[in-house]
Amino acid sequence: MRSFEFLAAFLSFTSAARASLICPVACPNGRVVANGACCALFPVLEDLQANLFDGGQCGEDAHSALRLAFHDAIGWSVTKNVGGGADGSIVDFDYIETTYHANAGIDEIVQGQKPLIARHNLSAGDFVQFAAAVGVSNCPGAPRLNFLLGRPPPVAPAADKTVPEPFDSVTAILDRFEDAGFDPEEVVALLASHSIAAADLVDPTIPRTPFDSTPDKFDTQFFIETLLKGTLYPGDGPNPGEELSPLRGEMRLQSDFALARDPRTACFWQANVGQEDYMRNFFKIEMAKLAVLGQDPTKLIDCSDVIPMPEPYLGTAHLPAGFSCKDVESSCKLFPFPTLTTDPGPATSVPPVPRS
Repeated sequence: MRSFEFLAAFLSFTSAARASLICPVACPNGRVVANGACCALFPVLEDLQANLFDGGQCGEDAHSALRLAFHDAIGWSVTKNVGGGADGSIVDFDYIETTYHANAGIDEIVQGQKPLIARHNLSAGDFVQFAAAVGVSNCPGAPRLNFLLGRPPPVAPAADKTVPEPFDSVTAILDRFEDAGFDPEEVVALLASHSIAAADLVDPTIPRTPFDSTPDKFDTQFFIETLLKGTLYPGDGPNPGEELSPLRGEMRLQSDFALARDPRTACFWQANVGQEDYMRNFFKIEMAKLAVLGQDPTKLIDCSDVIPMPEPYLGTAHLPAGFSCKDVESSCKLFPFPTLTTDPGPATSVPPVPRS
């Protein structure tokens, strides 16, 4: 299903569900929600912010929570049985799924979330997606993600090789996503997640190395900086799945490099440059789709009104200091690369994401 078709169906369902309610519900904490069942999420929200997300920071654990939500949900296929999608199997069957190569390092956020799951009456599938939505809300410029409540417990682990790897070819990546129900444009939209992400084990000598120069903000710098000419490895590279980076301290994945330049995805990639509203809105649409893979949305409760509203993004898209338009490797033939200003000062160096 195309993105706009899914969004129309999703909004139609949620609007009908809300219209069927007699009146809003006031929760014990004073917050008003559309469905009283959502009141139980406010203690979970407070626990997450205080004890996992460092008081509401867009930091390492918020990034990892988003990664976990994707790795769990993508265990789904429209053609064969490879898993239950967004069902929490990566938590309940962590002794199996965290051994998969593509899930390397994800055991840390799983172990970080397990004590919180044990304190609250939520399925693992609900908790994983709720934590991701809350974590993203801590990042300025991010969309307010949807959250639906009521996923049943998982019944089996997802199969291995459902999560694309950074060393996979563009064809292999697009084929895997197509098998899960996403077209190339939607794949690029989901990769906006890399604007608030970092790598721990691509080069284990430099953990928490971000994919762009602003990993604490949901902005379009990721889509800009992946198109700059690479000149160095930030650690002891090259490593499998790694390409030359334009900036010291910044990790460039082979898959991001290739998708930014492949004719099937290059113009979708470039369309995000400097277009924060476009990136934010399209990411929200695709995350809503991802979060219910393998689920029946008509049996879930819309609790999106519990998710905090992210702070706005106040910056502007730019080239990092030391770069010009001559350093851009644009591969889109349909429209020119936007004109961007260059930050003043010495060449940009990117610090690692602070440890949570």
